[in-house]
Amino acid sequence: MKPLDRIFEACRAAPRHILLPEGEDPRVQDAAARAVGDGLARITLLADPDRVSRDIAGVTVIDPANAPDLDMLAAECLRLRGAKGVTADQAQALVRTPLVQAALRVRLGQVDGTVGGAVATTAETVRAALQFIGRAPGINTVSSFFLMLSCAKDAPIKGGMVFADCGLVIAPTAQELADIAIASAASAQALLGEQPRVALLSFSTAGSAEHASLTRIREALALVRRSAPQLEIEGEIQFDAAIDDAIRFRKAPGSTLSARPNVFVFPDLASGNIGYKIAQRLGGLTAIGPVLQGLNRPANDLSRGCSAEDILAMIAVTSVQGLSRA
Repeated sequence: MKPLDRIFEACRAAPRHILLPEGEDPRVQDAAARAVGDGLARITLLADPDRVSRDIAGVTVIDPANAPDLDMLAAECLRLRGAKGVTADQAQALVRTPLVQAALRVRLGQVDGTVGGAVATTAETVRAALQFIGRAPGINTVSSFFLMLSCAKDAPIKGGMVFADCGLVIAPTAQELADIAIASAASAQALLGEQPRVALLSFSTAGSAEHASLTRIREALALVRRSAPQLEIEGEIQFDAAIDDAIRFRKAPGSTLSARPNVFVFPDLASGNIGYKIAQRLGGLTAIGPVLQGLNRPANDLSRGCSAEDILAMIAVTSVQGLSRA
């Protein structure tokens, strides 16, 4: 079964309630109608009802500027941000903005997750999630990943992979790199239904080069092995050695990976962002993301150039993240 089909099946088995704050966008409305029609999720849109198509059946619409519970949301906003200088009047204004209102409704458990970014920037989407949903207990690093799907008939390697961090943490420390690896492994387990196998990518394999930049990767590997000794992880390792068993056996004969990795952790945001786009544009892989991990409840970002199909896929991924909290 293709990875995305498996995710859709999991959604249909236990549909979650997903809030889409950019409900006036036609792509969002199209994805909402398809998600409900296919039984993938319950959907609520934040939108002026007069700007929502009359053809969307089964989708709830809330006008963010006139919702009946704005005072309650403003009180929660003030509780969370008052110490940061937000006043009561500012809280009333903030909760009328769709991204903030969506994040607060997720925090309060009214819905299981939110997906934004078709209109708003990544910075705006992530800021609302961090400020009003917050980090999960025990999590120090909120990061992101792309779910990369290789399903073409002529693809040399088929299946799903996680690429991290390709969208959020610019220059991770050793501890942040370890956090990203552990979180990405958990995400792969949830979304792919596979035992995670992690590669910490670099330009060196098993000490084949020496450079100060490699120290951080080696420290991250040691941190992961201490805190998650059951996790299969290798690093530092070049991509060809990671993806090809024969090359890995030759370059890293002591590798403990039982098979090719399904989680690839890049050393920094530049390499991660470049890497996923090369895989997408030249390799023909489908890229779903950036998916956020480490938040207290699911909230995810979209590219402003996304299609309705992209939004539908992200609704499904967010729903699966919500299943772990059910």
